[in-house]
Amino acid sequence: MIEDKRARFKQWLASGEARLLPLTLSQRELWENPPVPVADAANHICGFIGIKGTITFEQCRGALDRVVARQEALRTTFLPGKERPLQMVRMSGTGNLLFRDLSKTSGDQSNLEAVMTQTFLAPLDLMQGPLHLVEMIRLSERHHLLAFSIHHAIADGWSLGVFVQDLCTAWLLSLKGRPLSSHGGFAAVPQTYAEWGAADRAYWGAADLTDRLGFWKGHLAGSRPVFEGREDPLTEIGPLDRWTSAIPAELTQKVREFSKSTSTTLFSALLSAFQFALARWTGVSDILTGSPVANRPRESCWQTMGYYAGVVPIRSAIDAGQTFAARARRVHATAIDCFANAMPFAELAAALGPRPAGHRHSIFDVRFALQNHPVPDVNLPGIATQLKMRSTGTARFDLGCEITEDGAELEVVWLYRPRVLASSSPSELHTLFLDVLSYACRHPDSPGSTFTSSAP
Repeated sequence: MIEDKRARFKQWLASGEARLLPLTLSQRELWENPPVPVADAANHICGFIGIKGTITFEQCRGALDRVVARQEALRTTFLPGKERPLQMVRMSGTGNLLFRDLSKTSGDQSNLEAVMTQTFLAPLDLMQGPLHLVEMIRLSERHHLLAFSIHHAIADGWSLGVFVQDLCTAWLLSLKGRPLSSHGGFAAVPQTYAEWGAADRAYWGAADLTDRLGFWKGHLAGSRPVFEGREDPLTEIGPLDRWTSAIPAELTQKVREFSKSTSTTLFSALLSAFQFALARWTGVSDILTGSPVANRPRESCWQTMGYYAGVVPIRSAIDAGQTFAARARRVHATAIDCFANAMPFAELAAALGPRPAGHRHSIFDVRFALQNHPVPDVNLPGIATQLKMRSTGTARFDLGCEITEDGAELEVVWLYRPRVLASSSPSELHTLFLDVLSYACRHPDSPGSTFTSSAP
């Protein structure tokens, strides 16, 4: 079977059906600094699209095929190389679409969740591909869900918005009778992922990396992961637990007002409170978190699917004598410096030394994210769609706090390994986080030492 695959790959390369390319700098992190194996479901980017209106499986399959034709990332797999893997990009491909009818059990939410989880966690073959899986789930004649999983090596959070926009455009092209072309009937993307990868590699010269490394060696000197040493990471490497709640609309508005009054941002205000709450929770006064950055500064790559995103470590020493307003401003200034000095994470990790043994990230073990990439809701003739990202509970860290705007509220998803909460529950950590936010908004000029919480 392996020989058959090799012969097929050689034939594709010889005929021009496929071409080999080096990994992008973003992709390298998955192979060179992996807390989990690259093929693990922890590296799946997941979501689902709610569709209200009449749509058939054949129409959905046709739309997906058009998106695959436009987005080369969806036609990409990976082959072993002498030094590191290579991307293999095929000239053509088809969508990987399944169908399941739950119309007779549509009222059973637990059954729907179980089905979507199967899709999210289904293995994706890095060499054979495709590295995406979409399942059309029928809930009723006029209500469907498209649950999908895309490997992180070919997509990031921003890519999900691109994916749903392209699907809806493809649906319109089909209605208009536009033929399927090399770009799916679309205009070609302004810049392909391969073109961006080549430009990004050319941009990061040795001198640029050296300048940035000077900042990071100073910023991270002596830092340690928050949960380091609490338990052998090898004893717990399975999927994370997932718990979802929200920051209520009234408190969300107060946090926005707090960030405005302190001349900071919503991200900085939330991160400041999160780091303070985590310090109270763990007793650790030096908090290091990792936050994603879109890494798409130019409009030429906004329509392209691929793994562009980077990750930025942000460190904060918790000073109980500092006021909440002053703390927010300090975190804001630190975050600006960190994002301004962002560099390819694979290069940063390599320069800082070998990663620790076991299934642990080499620099930090807590993720904090405010998701603000485009996630469109699209209305088409007779069709309404809504995209929801889904954290699968298989994140690559010990604790994650992912915040997403959901109307006037902010949705908060907690991802965690059970051991990091010990005998506590995520609801208690969430309550502490809300208490810190509320106290900071009510008493911005009070020091942290005056804070009291209703959380256990």
